Amino acid sequence: MMGTAPTLDATVTIKPVQCPVCKTFNPAGMMFCVDCGLIFDRALPDDAFGAPAIQLPVLIDSNGREHPIRLGVNVVGREGDVAIPDPRVSRRHAQITSADGRFMIEDLGSTNGTTLNGNSISGSVEFTPQDALAFGGVEVRLQLPGGTSVGTTQAIPSNRTTALAAPPRVEAAPARLFVGDQVFELTKGQNTFGRKPTNQIQIADPYVSGAHGVFEVAEDGVFVTDLGSTNGTVLNDAKVPANARTRVTPDDLIRLGSLELRIEMA
Repeated sequence: MMGTAPTLDATVTIKPVQCPVCKTFNPAGMMFCVDCGLIFDRALPDDAFGAPAIQLPVLIDSNGREHPIRLGVNVVGREGDVAIPDPRVSRRHAQITSADGRFMIEDLGSTNGTTLNGNSISGSVEFTPQDALAFGGVEVRLQLPGGTSVGTTQAIPSNRTTALAAPPRVEAAPARLFVGDQVFELTKGQNTFGRKPTNQIQIADPYVSGAHGVFEVAEDGVFVTDLGSTNGTVLNDAKVPANARTRVTPDDLIRLGSLELRIEMA
């Protein structure tokens, strides 16, 4: 039920509802998450009334990013339930089915294929945290709630405080991205950008796709790749072809809808 109608004498701020599981921002008044389907009136945040936070199995990529897996069918792809914004990954690349504590992977006719422990898969195949999955060359590993990924080395706990030989140094970002009044630091390697909060650079604009593109900081410069976004990426009044790695310089003007973007080198 709706409350009283807003008055014209004051500006009413509509606050989105953030899902405690997948962190997606939902329109105000929604009873369930539009991304993962979680029913909000049954969800409790961490430690609310003593209830633990909801934990889901996750896929962990080489950059340490976590991609939650829900019960049932999860589509993996650039625009899937498990969003991997990489040009080597198809829009609907594969699907993972989670049921009864088991996980099955099946390729959906992707361009670059899906491998399990280096072998191309055919049909539906079961996988475990000990297996290495790769979608078009993007490798991920399964981690169960309360567990650790196979590639993580565990430290032996100690009661003693270890002294640092020298104070840690904070490495300056090699480049910065200016989006209107916002400034984002671009780190070495890939920096995903888009409307969804799962991106390293979140741009909350309706003309920006959920997984819009990637800025890559390499030894030989900065590059932008559009991941087949709905409204495209414009560089100096020319539309960037989808999935084409294109060099950008501080003199270039990038447009996403009505937004103007520029980069600055350190």
